[in-house]
Amino acid sequence: MDAALARARELVMAFGWNATAYQIINPGITHWFSARGDAVVGYVARHGVRVVAGAPVCARERLASVAAEFDADARAAGARVCYFGAGERLEALYGSDRAHSVIGLGAQPSWDPNGWPEIIRRRASLRAQLHRAQNKGVTVVPWPAERAQGDPALRRCLDEWLATRGLPPLHFLVEPETLARLYDRRIFVAERDGVPVGFLVASPVPARNGWLFEQIIRGRGAPNGTSELLIDAAMRAVAASGATYATLGLAPLSRHSQFDALPNPLWIRLGLRWLRAHGRRFYNFEGLDAFKSKLDPHAWEEIRAISYGATFPPRSLYAIAAAFSGRSPIALLSVALWRAARQEGRWLGARWRRQPHPRG
Repeated sequence: MDAALARARELVMAFGWNATAYQIINPGITHWFSARGDAVVGYVARHGVRVVAGAPVCARERLASVAAEFDADARAAGARVCYFGAGERLEALYGSDRAHSVIGLGAQPSWDPNGWPEIIRRRASLRAQLHRAQNKGVTVVPWPAERAQGDPALRRCLDEWLATRGLPPLHFLVEPETLARLYDRRIFVAERDGVPVGFLVASPVPARNGWLFEQIIRGRGAPNGTSELLIDAAMRAVAASGATYATLGLAPLSRHSQFDALPNPLWIRLGLRWLRAHGRRFYNFEGLDAFKSKLDPHAWEEIRAISYGATFPPRSLYAIAAAFSGRSPIALLSVALWRAARQEGRWLGARWRRQPHPRG
């Protein structure tokens, strides 16, 4: 581990409050350190915008001064700053500041893991999913990071899962490549007949005494209920270790978000409505939201973005999309449209072949 990454990790473990804090350790994130060396900001630069993963990681009383220092550094480099998943501390700092604008983009569910057994007790549908996986011989075993890091069986599961996605892998706060940087993370592996068929990666949220369940991966051999069984094992394990907070992270455009009720610019409201209504072919927002909702969260936290300017600038929203796509959003959309058209062609061809045709 190089010195900058080691320093970033040390600061995250001391001050990480946002659910996204540990994710700045992931590949592809640039680290900026305050002049005093007591704060770090993880960001990606896209189209003249520094898109920050969450908020500055520092002592709470230093948040305002660190954010101002980072903003000054960005302006000196000819860039603007956009905080994605800013969190309530930064929102309290900038929410009423007329120099900044705030938009809602989704929500994340959270639990006190000590209350998880009660959720299982009252939710028959969850118990049924757990039993499905258990009846198929799936068990969940915690693996030490040293064993999981670079393990070929886990890599196979990840590759199989990625192959089922409709788009090229996304990055930034949904980075799939975490197995090489496990460090302080906890790993729970679903095994069937001793063979891994899935895994869950939990990342620490140190200043909230909690964990982000960052990845839930299912390989080809994972039966229904495997994801729920992984979550169940992780919830019980972190509760046993004294944790009081757990989250599954972002559900974009969640129905539990107020993104359509916030004073977003009209063009953003219309765009987000269209994306939620028609974006399923590219990303299953509804399915992800429904899966997280059925786990009966204790609370939903708003996911918002903050950018400089009295109204949220289109360039910042475009930069957020570019941060997640790892490329031009237009290029990603083109790939998605091509795949959609190709799939439509397969469906039409199969339908035509099934229909009886008159013989000439």
